Amino acid sequence: MKLTILVTLLVTVVAVAVVTMNTSSQKGDSGVSDNTPDPRRNGIDLDRRINTFATEIVADSGYRPPSRVERRTVAEGVGLLVDGRRAEAGRKLAEVDFGVRTLTDRATGRRYAEVADAAGEANRGWGRVYVGLGAPVRWSVQVPHPVADADSERLGSGVLTGQPGGVLVVAGAHRRAGRGDAADVAHRRDTVFHAVCDELAERRLPGVQLHGFADSTEPDYDVIVSTGRDRSAEARESGRRLARALGGRDFEVCRAWARKCVLEGRENKQGRAAAELDVPFLHVEFSHSVRSDAERAGQAVAAVRSAVAGWM
Repeated sequence: MKLTILVTLLVTVVAVAVVTMNTSSQKGDSGVSDNTPDPRRNGIDLDRRINTFATEIVADSGYRPPSRVERRTVAEGVGLLVDGRRAEAGRKLAEVDFGVRTLTDRATGRRYAEVADAAGEANRGWGRVYVGLGAPVRWSVQVPHPVADADSERLGSGVLTGQPGGVLVVAGAHRRAGRGDAADVAHRRDTVFHAVCDELAERRLPGVQLHGFADSTEPDYDVIVSTGRDRSAEARESGRRLARALGGRDFEVCRAWARKCVLEGRENKQGRAAAELDVPFLHVEFSHSVRSDAERAGQAVAAVRSAVAGWM
């Protein structure tokens, strides 16, 4: 009888040890099981989502000019998100039928708040905003002419997802979608796009705005970098930092503060507003050859990422 009990106890001890060893082998050095939910497994491809928005919504969108109240309401809602006041932001944005949802980027595991028109964004054409979560917001990347400046939206999404602390502002309609130049947001102050960028500048967030040009426009250069109307030392240093990053990746760069370039963005409304507030702003034009080549576009994105890292 005693022998039977002893054997039973030994078998139990061995079984427990085996279970413990197996459990430990399924854990890393942190002691967290491999079965712990990984947010990236349930995430989305944020780059694809943003680029699909451009190709499927922006390309065919109509445009209705927003009222002053409408554009300020969207901008204030985005400002509340930047301040970390999610519930208040949601209520404010709902006043103009905009919604907020939280998305996790599968590639990085980072979370973003997506601000989008919930009333049919293909009709109003007011655009989207993506606010990085989980880290203080330090900078913005702006895409005023998606589709029109082909693949500029891809550059913008790549900059956003590759560096924490950013906000991406994307126009919601082709620049020629409205009557006259009503939808050309880079050259107007009465748009949702401008109101949001201005709100970010008022929070002292520097911005980089991405554009595209035809190769024949400036055949000797791949990229044109300008600080717009801002001649401050801080803006110049931001421009030089980006130009060095691009030059280090074998791009030919026209530096608008050092010589005359064809496209300098001096009449850009977001750049002028930033200059009035003494907030650094970079106006960057990429050639078609750069934007249309996946490898070169990737290098361009890496250069812009390294430049905005200086604003962290």
